[in-house]
Amino acid sequence: MKKLAILGAMTAAGLTAGAASAATLDDVKARGTLNCGVTTGLVGFAAPNANGEWEGFDVGVCRAVAAAVLGDPTAVEFVPTTGKTRFTALASGEIDLLARNTTWTFSRDVDLKFEFVGINYYDGQGFMVPKELGVSSAKELDGATVCIQTGTTTELNLADFFRANNISYEPVPIETNAEAQPLYLEGACDVYTTDASGLAATRAAFENPGDHVVLPEIISKEPLGPLVRHGDNDWADINRWVLNALIAAEELGVTSANVEELASAPGDNPEINRLLGTEGTLGEMLGLDADWAKRAIMAGGNYGELFEKNIGENTPIGLARGLNAQWTEGGLLYSPPFR
Repeated sequence: MKKLAILGAMTAAGLTAGAASAATLDDVKARGTLNCGVTTGLVGFAAPNANGEWEGFDVGVCRAVAAAVLGDPTAVEFVPTTGKTRFTALASGEIDLLARNTTWTFSRDVDLKFEFVGINYYDGQGFMVPKELGVSSAKELDGATVCIQTGTTTELNLADFFRANNISYEPVPIETNAEAQPLYLEGACDVYTTDASGLAATRAAFENPGDHVVLPEIISKEPLGPLVRHGDNDWADINRWVLNALIAAEELGVTSANVEELASAPGDNPEINRLLGTEGTLGEMLGLDADWAKRAIMAGGNYGELFEKNIGENTPIGLARGLNAQWTEGGLLYSPPFR
């Protein structure tokens, strides 16, 4: 009987904790703003513009969620986080969503008790060096000083790569991309290593981007995506399906330019109709209204529109779609069905 009483108390405590942690949607609605964690500044992904307004590829995810939940893509409080502070900010409840070039790993998912809601950029770690060094491969970097952000997967990847190739390096620890740029440009480190997309964004911000080269080696898998806390499945579902809505919209040909027309005059494609809420009850299942996905798409466009506007080949970042192309175009991008 004593054991049963203890188990009963533990169950009650667990249910209470679950109820307390499962209130993120209510908190966001009551507050009227989404607290979204982003990087401290990475051009193309998340950075304030000249008017102090946050913009970028990851920022687009935050705005899409705010549009879906609050009906207003501008109802976002952006919270800059570093590699060290991002997880504490999410775990403590300071932010509701972390949309900051963060790699999905086993330990972050399981041990740190976070839930990645999808992948919005398939990446890998690379190396950037001044062209004048004459280096053409990362295997030629024996004895180099390397600027590397602490609290990131790149630290372990770097150590593994140099050990596997029997070469040495001297780490120069930095906390933010903004801190790394002047150190690298001033020659305090020979090499800057981070995700290849981050290297492209960093180089694009240099006065003379052509003086720097990204080496050919990609030494890791870095599936980047937004994440939330464990314990609130309803909130995780909302964020997961907002991201999926942006991905599916591109595949289905739904854009910021035609979404209003498609929603007001439903056609004969049932998946588009379900996505846009003119058929079925998907919004109700999420605890949202029927137009949640329409608003998310209108906020900044579908996945392809967000990519091309912020980091695509016609921007200073100049990234090709590559692995981030739709599965129908030879990439890895794929949304589960809206059914």
